[in-house]
Amino acid sequence: MADDGGSGIRIGRFLGIPVYANLSLFATGALVAFGFLPRLEQIDPNLGSSKYLVAGGFALLLYASILVHELAHAAVARGFALPVRSVSLSMLGGLTSLGRQPETAGREFAVSGAGPAATLLVAAAGWVGLQLVGSTGLVRLVLVQLTISNVLVGVYNLLPGLPLDGGSMLAALIWKLTGNELTGQVVAGWSGRGVAVLTAAAPFLIGAQQGSPPNSVFVIWAGLIALVLWTGSTQSLRAAKVRARLPQLAVRGMLRPALLVTATTPLAEAVRRLTEAGAGALVVTDSSGRPTGLVSEASVAATPMERRPWIAVNDVARPIVPELVIGANLVGEALLEAMRRMPATEYLAVDESGHVIGVLAAADLERLFSDV
Repeated sequence: MADDGGSGIRIGRFLGIPVYANLSLFATGALVAFGFLPRLEQIDPNLGSSKYLVAGGFALLLYASILVHELAHAAVARGFALPVRSVSLSMLGGLTSLGRQPETAGREFAVSGAGPAATLLVAAAGWVGLQLVGSTGLVRLVLVQLTISNVLVGVYNLLPGLPLDGGSMLAALIWKLTGNELTGQVVAGWSGRGVAVLTAAAPFLIGAQQGSPPNSVFVIWAGLIALVLWTGSTQSLRAAKVRARLPQLAVRGMLRPALLVTATTPLAEAVRRLTEAGAGALVVTDSSGRPTGLVSEASVAATPMERRPWIAVNDVARPIVPELVIGANLVGEALLEAMRRMPATEYLAVDESGHVIGVLAAADLERLFSDV
């Protein structure tokens, strides 16, 4: 469940949420339409060039039903006052991006289940439509294909493995039963890997059961879907590891002692004082001692030794803006959120009274997660 900058072309808004169509969507839409043409020709060989219009219309209806699936996620999330950044449609489905995850297992279950429920409702509407049309014809063919497609998508999405919606529902259920959100994510992540393996094997299993070689197109599609599932489940497992370590994230536990120097201090002299003082970061101040810049460790390393005596420390410093100043008591997700607002290599840490107590280097935080 892409940020507001979404990838692709913006095609509209829903409840103020931007909706995007990835460029890959148009390629798969063309493939869906092309695959539908043989059935159209069987139903009515006299369609002529209008068959392309009908096939294109079917592809549009199919992706419209996928959009309904994602909008259902978005609507339920908004109902729980969760921020929804965007909805995106792509080659193999859709994505609803939330600004934060649901706070309870029940809400996680409801948001995740809304998509498959909407898809199965579309299938039910297609079935009702079939009762109202004749036993033959183009309209019936489109309704049959649309109904079957939505049943397959809805049921498949309910399989219990991340990143499928059924995996999120399984994770929410385990969270509810155990009281541990991370346990649910880990179980659903591993289950997702199992679903990915079964998906890749499905064409071969079906072919063996029918006593015939597997359909090559089916093999390719199953392989693509399996790859997406394996990647998504792996990301879910990594995210669980990251969240398990969040309690270790505390500004005070990762600070580098800072040495304050004036803006005109030669870089060579500033580095000498830094080494002498046993500090880990340089902070530039104005004449009144107010912090004005953070010296970039990477910029210092990139400056040749012979040039350092002739370069002012301020020349390798980044001006301090409010977003680069963080509170010394920040921990866990609050710290990560503060860093997301302004990605940088160094942050100035201050206490409750605004006094500088050190510098937080993003590289130190990354090392904490280097094995994830």
